Amino acid sequence: MKTTLTLAFTLAASAAFSQDVYNVDKVHSEVAFRVRHFVSKVSGRFDDFSGTITIVPGKPAASSVEFTIKTASINTANTGRDNHLRSADFFDAEKNPEITFKSTKIAPVDADTFNVTGIFTMHGTAKELTIPVDFGGTVTDSRGTEKAGFSLTTKLNRKDYGIVWNQTLDSGGMMLGDEVEITVNIEANKRKPAPADAPAAK
Repeated sequence: MKTTLTLAFTLAASAAFSQDVYNVDKVHSEVAFRVRHFVSKVSGRFDDFSGTITIVPGKPAASSVEFTIKTASINTANTGRDNHLRSADFFDAEKNPEITFKSTKIAPVDADTFNVTGIFTMHGTAKELTIPVDFGGTVTDSRGTEKAGFSLTTKLNRKDYGIVWNQTLDSGGMMLGDEVEITVNIEANKRKPAPADAPAAK
């Protein structure tokens, strides 16, 4: 009887804390930005990034997100500009090789939108941010891989993170805007469980 109760408790606890882990599919995702340059806007992206989304079904507060961007992978389709952006004037990629976000709280807004709060670190400065994230749903592809989609748009002030370089124009005003528009679109693949007969990791 005691063994049966122990087994039942273990199974119930396992079900209560079950979770689905999704790895960001970089090939089908993007991290992009836009910033004012003179009187127009220049776009760019980061080509190297990774992330993990852990979903506890029915319990968004127990779910989590971790995301990392390699600053040296910045790409604005102009080599000279990209090198300047990697320099100490901007991201200082050698000293600050990563931009990171680690969630601390997830709260539903409606069925498809969640406020994700976490610590965003860029250029050596960490700040708490709350970002609305849209959930695009899930689908299973022809290979049996379950995919989940997420997207967000937000704005950051680069000066809040110590990225302050600019040039004053002869006509007045500044070359660059302080506000940066961020767009992230994520397709993530559900991590498949290891085979039951797989050897334990050493």
